[in-house]
Order: sequence, then C-alpha cells, then structure tokens
Amino acid sequence: MALELIGDILRLTVFAGLALAGILVILIWIRNLTRNVTYLRFFIQAVSVIAIFYLFTLPSWLLIFVGVIFLMTIVTGRFFCGWICPFGLYIDLITQLRKAFKIRYRNLPEKLNRALNKLRYVILVFFLILPFLLGPIEPWQWPLALFLTGPFKPITVLLGPLEPLIIPWKGGLEFYGLDVSYPYVSDIIFYSSGIFVWINVFVFIALTVVSSFIVRRFWCRFCPTGASIAIVNRFRGFKWAPVLHINKDEEKCTKCGICKRVCPLQVTEVYEQKGGKIMTSMCMLCFRCVEMCPYEDCLKAKMAGKTVFKSRNWLGPSKIE
Repeated sequence: MALELIGDILRLTVFAGLALAGILVILIWIRNLTRNVTYLRFFIQAVSVIAIFYLFTLPSWLLIFVGVIFLMTIVTGRFFCGWICPFGLYIDLITQLRKAFKIRYRNLPEKLNRALNKLRYVILVFFLILPFLLGPIEPWQWPLALFLTGPFKPITVLLGPLEPLIIPWKGGLEFYGLDVSYPYVSDIIFYSSGIFVWINVFVFIALTVVSSFIVRRFWCRFCPTGASIAIVNRFRGFKWAPVLHINKDEEKCTKCGICKRVCPLQVTEVYEQKGGKIMTSMCMLCFRCVEMCPYEDCLKAKMAGKTVFKSRNWLGPSKIE
C-alpha cells in the first residue's frame, strides 16, 4: 500500500512538474509574441488529457488526485482550471466551434457571475461533508476513503471534470468498440436507474454543450473542483501564495478595457484594480488578458517573482495613442 501511494504521488508530481516546466520554458521563449499563449494552452491541455487518461488506467488512490488538485490551488491558484482540466479543454473546443460559426457569446450579469463564483464553495463543502451526512461511518470503512468508495463515493464528483472522453473501464457509452464517456457521466450513471440513466446523461451533456456554446466557460464559473483556496495568502505567513499570478503596472494602464472584454470568466479585477498582484480566485490564469493587453509591460504573468510572460505593444504606437 505504501509503495502504491508513493507511486501515485510521484506520477502526479512528475506530470504536473513536466507540464509546468514546459509551459514556463515556452512562455519565456515566446514572451515577446502575441496570441501564441492560446495555442500553447491548447497543446498543454491536450497533453494533460493524455496524461490523465494514463493515470486512470493505473490502480490509484483517488483521494490523492483530489489532494493534489487542491494543493495546486494553494501554490498556483486556478492554474489547473486554465491549463490542465480536460473539461476545460472540451469547453474551449466548443468555443472554437462557436467562433467558426461566427456566433457571438453572451455575458452574464456581473452579480450573477459573482454569485456563481461563490456557489462553487457551497457545492465543494456539500460534497466533502456529504459522506458524513448520510450516516455514521464505521471504523473499518475509513480505508475506503483512499479509493473514494463506499460511503465516500460522493466525493468522486470532484474528479468529474477529469473524466476523459475515451475511458479505460466499462460502464460508459460504447462507440465503435470504444468505451466513451463525458465529464460527470460516470457519477450520473451510478446515481441514476432504469430509463432515467440515459435520459439524465443526454440531458446533462446537452445542457453543458449548449450553455458552453452561448456563455464562455460557463461550467467553470461554479465548478466545485475549481474552488481556489488561494485566499490563504490573506493570512500572515502566506503572502507568497499563489506563486503564479498576474501583476499589473498601474502607470501603464489606460483603462482601455481589453482585459475585461477578453476574459473567458468575466473577471473584472484586472481592469478595476489599480495595480500590483491580482488576487481574485475567479481568475483561472489563462493569461488571455496578458496576451491581448496592447501596452508594453502593463500586465505580467509572474512565477515566484520572475516574469514568464508579459504584455507587449502589438497594436503599434499609431493605433493606441
């Protein structure tokens, strides 16, 4: 058991480390270019989906998956949401399809958007305490928490966004000999019965696809897995968290509003904050605002105090004066 645990931790650490190191190296290399971050993010997301599929083929302690994801939110904020999450990739691909059809997206009212952001914390707490609300847990059942089975099964909902489209287990949908699925479908099948199994599955898929087609990253606004706990930096001794963040130079900002318009999650703090470290937990660190900001060095993506990517004057002096 101990060796399996060590193996799980090492595999997750290696994949996360390689992904982060690769991103930082490439970002440093292309720091003076624009729009390349979007394509880089798609590449990293695709690699992450393959890595996560591989991890799901191995016998693993699922509780370690949950622990690593939430540990990442302390160190890197919602980097997982913007660069690694498979469901995020599927939603981004839907966005590209919308763009191909030249259909405009809709923005949510700001109050509703912030309410959804707070709702994800409620959903997170609910699923974490649900096993204890369903009844007493016997001493012999506690080891089941490592595999998120038995009374701890509801917590697997937090791993729903990681569910790959092609799954290495039975129980999903079969398509040309392949076992296919969709985020959260395994949980929907587990908790449904009879004819409602497939009704619930197809209704959920339809709702998430349609909503993502209309509103950018709709699911990410209240996804409990993306509940960043980087708020710990407000406490003394945790000012360093998260080490990956966006920084704004107030003197170089002209309030053009581009950062607010291009943000997939409608984050307004980058625009409204006067300067310094942007600390909102709504930001998923996609760096779209840094990529599209037309003012040299106004916005910077920093990792442990080092600039890895910064905005540049891609419009030219004649177009922004």
